Amino acid sequence: MQLKDQVALVTGASRGIGRAIALALAGDGAHIVAVDVNEPLLAETAGLIEAKGVKALTIKADVTKAEEVDAAVDKAVAAFQRLDILVNNAGITKDGLLMRMKDAEWDAVLSVNLRGAFLFTRAAIRPMLRAKAGRIVNIASVSGLTGNPGQANYSASKAGLVGLTKTAAKELASRGITVNAVAPGYIATDMTAVLPEEVKQKALAFVPLARMGTPQDIAEAVRFLAGPGAAYITGHVLVVDGGMTM
Repeated sequence: MQLKDQVALVTGASRGIGRAIALALAGDGAHIVAVDVNEPLLAETAGLIEAKGVKALTIKADVTKAEEVDAAVDKAVAAFQRLDILVNNAGITKDGLLMRMKDAEWDAVLSVNLRGAFLFTRAAIRPMLRAKAGRIVNIASVSGLTGNPGQANYSASKAGLVGLTKTAAKELASRGITVNAVAPGYIATDMTAVLPEEVKQKALAFVPLARMGTPQDIAEAVRFLAGPGAAYITGHVLVVDGGMTM
């Protein structure tokens, strides 16, 4: 229970990696503010969180809209009188070759994946600055480190998130706030489930551990960065990819 009575806000918490992160932090004693646009799935997540003996607050919010983001953070602080941990996990993909990518596909992915993280970070650091403590963990991607054909928008958004992580870490370190990122590799989620089997096998050929990662693998990395064992780590990108990019 290394996070007992702390409060963690997780975006994109209704399913997949976001839900796994919320449950991992709840398992360590943190109360969870679960943010997403999918209310029915958020309710499921809340039930799983509360089954671990902690409180869950669900908030429907569009991470691309500043007024909704600010309201979500205000609601979280009003409910718990504190905010200790922020996990920027919300993300989407709209894959396609660069030459065929539509403006709307580029804008949507950059808006959710990068603007959303910026807006939530800006809002969340206000209570963290007052407390002179806080942990921010951004969910990036190996695609943002190496690039990936067919994912110009996604790769750019995740590369931008790495830059945001490092800059925020430098700005906030003197205030007791650490900012780190986790870069997942090939993870079994709803996003990868729709891929053809042939594509999955080709991707696995580049993974030395010879298996897809799980949402729990990413959640464990986040739990470490949010916990006391990572107190002297900031501005770091923790790659969780089974060795794919080494």
